[in-house]
Amino acid sequence: MFKVLLLQRWYDLSDEQMESALFDRISFLSFAGFSMEDDTPDHSTIWRFRARLMTDGLMERLFAELSRQLDVRGVTVRQGTLIDATLITSAARRPRMDEDKVSPADPEARFGANNERGKFSFGYKAHIAVDAGSMTINAWKLTPANVQEVTIAPDLLPQTGEVFADRGFDAADLHAELASRGLKDSIMRRGHRHQPLSAAQIARNHELSLKRRAVEAVFGTLKRSYGFHRMRYFNRLRNAAAFGLAAMAFNLKRWNAMATP
Repeated sequence: MFKVLLLQRWYDLSDEQMESALFDRISFLSFAGFSMEDDTPDHSTIWRFRARLMTDGLMERLFAELSRQLDVRGVTVRQGTLIDATLITSAARRPRMDEDKVSPADPEARFGANNERGKFSFGYKAHIAVDAGSMTINAWKLTPANVQEVTIAPDLLPQTGEVFADRGFDAADLHAELASRGLKDSIMRRGHRHQPLSAAQIARNHELSLKRRAVEAVFGTLKRSYGFHRMRYFNRLRNAAAFGLAAMAFNLKRWNAMATP
């Protein structure tokens, strides 16, 4: 069943589409471990199994085990950690202002602003930490869109090494957190009206931006190839399960690409 969910994320299929694919695609049956004589799971079984992964810490345990295997096989290069966040639109209709900015269909979704463009989106925010060497996802969290990424960053930090992030993470508390953990601080600095950046700080920001922007390609792949330009479900927990599975599917595909001559 876990392999079924991986196939679902790799091919961006709904539960109904996954049920049909298992019925008529021999390659899917073979990968998931079913024979031609076996009964295959229907869409409701797939739904229930995915929901179970978000209970009792099962998703966290699965992700930790995959991360352990990546580390043992030398996939994780540890050339630094890139942290960032992106907004993902809710599956529900965007509420009107007179509806108190809450959707009855997706009550956990919220409005969040893109710091660079100042535009508001309604939905969720995906936070990730990416290994700069292998471009695999080391950690992730899914929150309502109005949660500031700098407040989630401590949960994404590695145990050792250097941390790269854009100006949205330039906060005294996070700098202090990095220092307390012995992590190298490579967060871009933000200028202020009464304290503009110096020429040296501007040059440092430019150098760091060239390193940290690689994380944007990971988000691009998750949105373009894994269907996360928009959420599929009307619930944060269900969306988190889908996103966690996508992160594992993404890492397995990266592992395969790095192992292929």
